[in-house]
Amino acid sequence: MQTPDLFAVPPDDTQRLAELRQLLHTHAHRYYVEDAPTIPDAEYDRLFRELQALEAAHPDLVTPDSPTQRVGGKALDQFKPVRHVVPMLSIRTETDTSASGAENFDARIRRELGLTESDPAVGYVAEPKFDGLAMSLRYVDGVLVQAATRGDGETGEDVTQNIRTIGQIPLRLVTLVSDPLSPGERAGVRAIPAVLEVRGEVYMRRDDFEALNERQRQKIAAGAKGEKTFVNPRNAAAGAVRQLDPAIAAQRPLSFFAYGLGDITPPDAGGPVFASHFEMLQTLKSWGFPVSALVQQGRGAADLVAYYTRIGAQRDSLGFDIDGVVYKVDSLALQRQLGFVTREPRWAVAHKFPAQEMLTTVLAIDVQVGRTGKLTPVAKLAPVFVGGVTVTNATLHNEDEARRKDVRVGDTVIVRRAGDVIPEVVSVLLDKRVGEPDVFTMPHSCPVCGSVAVREEGEADYRCTGGLFCSAQRKQAILHFAQRRAVEVEGLGDKLVDQLVERDVVRTLPDLYRLGWRAQAELLAISQEQLATELDPSKQQALAMATLSELDRMAVLSAQNLLDALQKSKQTTLPRFLFGLGIRHVGEATAKELARHFGQLDAIIAAPEEQLLEVADVGPIVAQSIRTFFAQPHNVEVVEQLRACGVTWPEGPPAERVPTPLSGKTFVLTGTLPTLGREDAKALIESAGGKVAGSVSKKTSYVVAGTEAGSKLDKALALGVPVLDEAGLQALLQGVET
Repeated sequence: MQTPDLFAVPPDDTQRLAELRQLLHTHAHRYYVEDAPTIPDAEYDRLFRELQALEAAHPDLVTPDSPTQRVGGKALDQFKPVRHVVPMLSIRTETDTSASGAENFDARIRRELGLTESDPAVGYVAEPKFDGLAMSLRYVDGVLVQAATRGDGETGEDVTQNIRTIGQIPLRLVTLVSDPLSPGERAGVRAIPAVLEVRGEVYMRRDDFEALNERQRQKIAAGAKGEKTFVNPRNAAAGAVRQLDPAIAAQRPLSFFAYGLGDITPPDAGGPVFASHFEMLQTLKSWGFPVSALVQQGRGAADLVAYYTRIGAQRDSLGFDIDGVVYKVDSLALQRQLGFVTREPRWAVAHKFPAQEMLTTVLAIDVQVGRTGKLTPVAKLAPVFVGGVTVTNATLHNEDEARRKDVRVGDTVIVRRAGDVIPEVVSVLLDKRVGEPDVFTMPHSCPVCGSVAVREEGEADYRCTGGLFCSAQRKQAILHFAQRRAVEVEGLGDKLVDQLVERDVVRTLPDLYRLGWRAQAELLAISQEQLATELDPSKQQALAMATLSELDRMAVLSAQNLLDALQKSKQTTLPRFLFGLGIRHVGEATAKELARHFGQLDAIIAAPEEQLLEVADVGPIVAQSIRTFFAQPHNVEVVEQLRACGVTWPEGPPAERVPTPLSGKTFVLTGTLPTLGREDAKALIESAGGKVAGSVSKKTSYVVAGTEAGSKLDKALALGVPVLDEAGLQALLQGVET
């Protein structure tokens, strides 16, 4: 006689667990997605508690897709990177924000398909352009296994724990609504594929956003520290998705709309077959995903214009934020025929609405200094809610624009969120002006560092000449100096530079090679120059290690790697060093020409403009920019301090200029070449005396095109610019005219 298994799960409990999970999934879908609950909340809660009790009695039977597992997962230290199997592509934007933008898209599609006026209208799907966070949901055998942000399109972040807290997103796929397809189509489409990636938008409804902010205001009023209200629903949603603690994310009400597919089991492996985008969306809906009721099929430009007009009129009354609409060719066969340009589908476009406008008052006009030294007048405004955001600042762009609009302190102005992103002052209501307030004048010195601010001939902007000295430009100057094409300090990225600058460890470039010196000198009440005489290399190393160890996420090995990279970067070349200084208008090619012409840095520093103009690739604007940079004593001081820190490069007499195969020729590279990488091709062209530009113009000598060449090739053909393949380029390099 067999001994009974005292730990076996009774069959009734196993069956009841499955029933409860199915019931709760069904009712959650009806509540969150269809907004049509069929049981009272109390009954749902009773079923949920029953499931919790059964799972507590049988913890081995708890599954990841159980409704009880939506909230309360383990807090994460960081988000893991996720490589998208199918890239999450961006959609090109139609710049015309009038209804004719829809006509432009239809005309382009018909042209690319080779259709004539007598051919029938193209079928489209139109949908709202949700203002949220793009998300990819991966299901294996019907169970949600991963959720990832878009990231850069190729690699995103794993945010599965937080996405599981969103009630609208199914943890397990089941057929919940009626079949939208005919019986003949059902067998091929209705079966849930083994692998399914659904693309969509995580967003926050306006009423949920207002409720969240009200809770935040109550916390702040009660004295809670570290709490704040959120600027707009999109930022609140993005912040919730990227919370390291899913329990906190669950407190911020998020929603989801599905709008596309990524990776999916192919038809030859049993996957579904879709004929159209709309059919695919309806099938996603039948599997339990929320699909916007505003999605609509149409034919031709007239239907797109009507949709754009109708949704634009409804925009303010919707329960969520949108900033435009999206048009997609409905036929998947036509989508494949149209293909892609660069990383964008030819068969889709985002058509934005005109920016929203409101009235407010100018309280002051300040001047901000950007990371590249650009001085921008900014109107300080009485707070006003525009396009879903409370706006307190608006750009006046430059002095000419501020004068043209005649914006003065105290004026009543129209404010617009240009492209629904950057607030700007559109115009002044002169009839509301009181008295004669002063006309705005741009200062001629930098408001941050006091350096001379100059406006170059033909330019609209004033720029600070402080360069390496100006604290407003500090981070940008460091990152530019440390990049691979300059002196190259491997491992010195944005986040690390942010910490070094914000903690006042690095103020100028030489501080990179003297980490911790300033604090130590201040502690000893001596100068850094005096400190240098007291620190042997081992003490310098120890001081730098101690300084880096205080930074976030900086372990001993990481700190040592950075110090090794800094030491390695001291051995550079004159062109790299010149480029790394960030002199305006001096790119890599110009830096190489300067080094070739003068041979020594001191000669460049001392050269008057007339000598600089003798250099190939240097015109009046570039010469003036170089002269202005080195005329600032603090810039020269930074250069001397870098030399004192051991940054060095080979120098010699000016090189004799000899004719080269590509002298005076300008090239543009596009697409992928068979054997040469982009940087390799650029280096070969420059070594042969040519110049590589980023855009095509009438002055372009040749366009070198590989596979997947995009709009640059189209423009070259339109302008009649000669186009070469890799073999043609190699022939030119060998001195053979093509």
